[in-house]
Amino acid sequence: MKTTLTLITFRTLLSALVVGLFAGCAATRPISDVALGAGGAYLGHELSNGDPVATAAAAAGGVILSEGLHYAAKKQAEKAYATGYDKGKSDAVKQQYWLYVSMQRQRNQVSSVRLYPVQLPEQRIDGVTFQPSTKYLRIEE
Repeated sequence: MKTTLTLITFRTLLSALVVGLFAGCAATRPISDVALGAGGAYLGHELSNGDPVATAAAAAGGVILSEGLHYAAKKQAEKAYATGYDKGKSDAVKQQYWLYVSMQRQRNQVSSVRLYPVQLPEQRIDGVTFQPSTKYLRIEE
């Protein structure tokens, strides 16, 4: 009888552990609550020789354990999300920084510069006469 009770208790605890592993899945939350509550009730009933108060307390303990596992999994998921969000913001800022550095390097590079002469004829603008001259148009490539 004692070996059978130990084997049943072991199987119950093992099944409760397997259900507890799925504590992070929202779809399994009612299943794990029921399974751990029922497992707790069964253990309480067997270990207390059928005392209803101990059975009810053990069932409540199983549900509380299940909810605690769900709470811990939710907190861990929220922390991972926040960490990933911060990492993404950091990467975006770094990307923007390196884009500005690249633009500055391109701006400071000595490129091919050519000067094209432009002949300006004599002009009269607003009563002022400008003499013919040559200006240079700078072209950078």
